Amino acid sequence: MPFTRRPLWLVPCLLALAACGVRARLPVAAGIGPEPALPPPNPSLIPTVNIAPARGWPPGDRPIAAPGLAVQALARGLDHPRWLYVLPNGDVLVAETNAPQRPQDATGLKGWIMRRVQERAGAGVPSADRITLLRDANGDGVAETRSVLLDHLHSPFGMARVGDTLYVADTDALLRFPYREGDMRIDAEGTRVAELPAGPINHHWTKNLVARPDGKRLYVSVGSNSNVGENGLAVERDRARILEIDPGTGATRVYATGLRNPVGMAWQPRSGALWVAVNERDELGSDLVPDYMTAVREGAFYGWPYSYYGAHVDERVKPQDPALVARAVVPDYALGAHTASLGLAFYDAALMPQFRNGAFVGQHGSWNRKPLSGYRVIFVPFADGRPAGPPRDVLAGFVDEHGHAKGRPVGVAVGKDGALLVADDVGNTVWRVAPAHR
Repeated sequence: MPFTRRPLWLVPCLLALAACGVRARLPVAAGIGPEPALPPPNPSLIPTVNIAPARGWPPGDRPIAAPGLAVQALARGLDHPRWLYVLPNGDVLVAETNAPQRPQDATGLKGWIMRRVQERAGAGVPSADRITLLRDANGDGVAETRSVLLDHLHSPFGMARVGDTLYVADTDALLRFPYREGDMRIDAEGTRVAELPAGPINHHWTKNLVARPDGKRLYVSVGSNSNVGENGLAVERDRARILEIDPGTGATRVYATGLRNPVGMAWQPRSGALWVAVNERDELGSDLVPDYMTAVREGAFYGWPYSYYGAHVDERVKPQDPALVARAVVPDYALGAHTASLGLAFYDAALMPQFRNGAFVGQHGSWNRKPLSGYRVIFVPFADGRPAGPPRDVLAGFVDEHGHAKGRPVGVAVGKDGALLVADDVGNTVWRVAPAHR
């Protein structure tokens, strides 16, 4: 019987079987920091599947902000908002997006189970394929104006403005659009600057984008086409890496490799270095492998798929490449196993001076850990351009007492006024976090 036609009664049975996977032996905190605990791999025949089913926010409910902070909705009723970009005039761009059609991804029984899990997690909705502009003209923290800036896109994600040009990273191409400050709608056809890896598998479909401060180069993050190379390394061409693109010619070169699913990218304000948040591999047990953020060294290799955290070899990958593993760079700062750390934004504004120079990280939440991890926004303090201490919660309360997800934070950004903005794709909301007295 084809997997797509399995009897409905099998769904809870198979999910219950997967949910009986291996529990974590260590607290989440053990996998956080510059020297995370890396216990021996503990895989199971059936991978642990433990997701917080999507429920959405009850009327009047909202996340829990850290003491001294208040959270309100900048905009509700969005369609799977995943990523944010703040324009110089304060307008907030929201990528309302989801995965494209991927006919060769997640095949077989395991794939069938994972599709059901993703549906329960709120990721099974069609992609709106648009970028919406939010404008809070009166400064009350609520966007009174909402406009579709761009539509008919193809699973858009990253955005970057350089001068009078807005760049958008669709799942399969980097696009260029004319933009004038204050525009509420762009009707011009996008120009394809460069092709991006996509295809019928397109396992990690999101393509994030940042511009170098001088605007002369663009950087696109591309995730792997598998968990750990199980689809064959031939389909991993130009994946699990950061690409550097010349916006004038579209010429593309590899900037860094071995990054399983690099998503959030940002420039550290003190060192000027490019940092990235990376979603690491699954199915080695609830305590492995920690997600991480790291300064990106040009030309560096970070291990995927052959190893993790430097020379910790992943025995599932055959054949191995010992010479490549020997030069694998150890990431700078672990963010906890299976936290799905995706959003990354450095803070250099005046509104909340307690967060100056550090990084906000949006943790979308685990599916391969028991108990859950992530489902929060954290802050990692920095000193002299480097992480300097344990993280602390900034926004929590995304999972209710029954283990259901009221929301899931993804992209984070800093508003023109210095407030923290958080895209919540399950809650269909962009949250605004600011001092409680304002």
